[in-house]
Amino acid sequence: MAHLHAKAIQSIPNARLAGVWNRTAAKAEDFASLYNTKAWSDISNMVKDNKSDLVIVCNAHPYHMQPAVEAALAGANVLVEKPLASDLRDCDEIISICRANHVKLGVISQRRWYEPVKRVKHAIEQGKIGKPVLAVVTMLGWRDKAYYDSDPWRGSWKTEGGGVLVNQSPHQLDILLWFIGEIDEVYGIWRNMNHPYIEVDDTAVAIVKFKSGAIGNILVSNSQKPGLYGKVHVHGENGASVGVQTDGGAMFIAGRTGVAEPPVNDLWTIPGEETFLNQWIKDDTEIFNNCDPTVRYMQYQIEDFLHSIGNDTEPAVTGDDGRRTVELFSAIYRSTRDNLPVKFPLKPDPAPSSQTPN
Repeated sequence: MAHLHAKAIQSIPNARLAGVWNRTAAKAEDFASLYNTKAWSDISNMVKDNKSDLVIVCNAHPYHMQPAVEAALAGANVLVEKPLASDLRDCDEIISICRANHVKLGVISQRRWYEPVKRVKHAIEQGKIGKPVLAVVTMLGWRDKAYYDSDPWRGSWKTEGGGVLVNQSPHQLDILLWFIGEIDEVYGIWRNMNHPYIEVDDTAVAIVKFKSGAIGNILVSNSQKPGLYGKVHVHGENGASVGVQTDGGAMFIAGRTGVAEPPVNDLWTIPGEETFLNQWIKDDTEIFNNCDPTVRYMQYQIEDFLHSIGNDTEPAVTGDDGRRTVELFSAIYRSTRDNLPVKFPLKPDPAPSSQTPN
């Protein structure tokens, strides 16, 4: 993911990649050489010597807190790759430190900038489906053994923090929360269906009660070859429905594959707008075919964050937004562990514990 961020920064006129830090000095040097920047052994010095406005955190999920906190303490604003962290304790610490040091905090969710995703959001905001009453997230993908072997941190509770819920699902979960709002209660189940060589979940299902009165269903899995699609559908009280397929074909793997199919609106029954889909699909496919989508939408989110810094406004995806996603997948893990529905808001567990069922 760091490579995608570096390429996006290179495409932004008012941005400069001022440096890179990595736990492993040799990796930092290789990355710096590739992008014509400087490798640093200390985050604080990197920020202060460059007078950096922004640090983007791209390491493995359970280790987001250290670089995020060090950057904030040095005075930089912080943008963290999804998810904000793998547990709520780390989320709360990052948010607290950023607030105490008066720096902005955001979390990557670049799919919010997809044209078909924005259409769904605008339709909901404009009341075209009435009050949203039912929402469905479906993400069916595939991860093979070579994927889990590609980095030593993948597939364990300690070093990845979870499985499909933590790594592959946050984009769809964030979009669900963006569309529908705050959660009241979750009942969820996770399982490992066909990946015996990892500890973590490859499949999860949940029923969601929202504070608005809407209900939702979540089905996410890494157990379908070769990987099918990710979808978010919303149904309204007036009978109209809108939806987006954010991912299609073989699921995207950073550094290994591209985006297989363009994001498109795959469901649209708003009266008078039913015939718009063909033109939208044509337009969105043309955009997809004339850019690198893995970089384009990352660029949009980084530009939004830089705008928020320059104008002292909130970024489109805040640290609190990122925490809500972690709160949701944490609730599914906790519900499975305790075999009970979980009420919101969620507080962190008092002490670290394995997510494996009791």
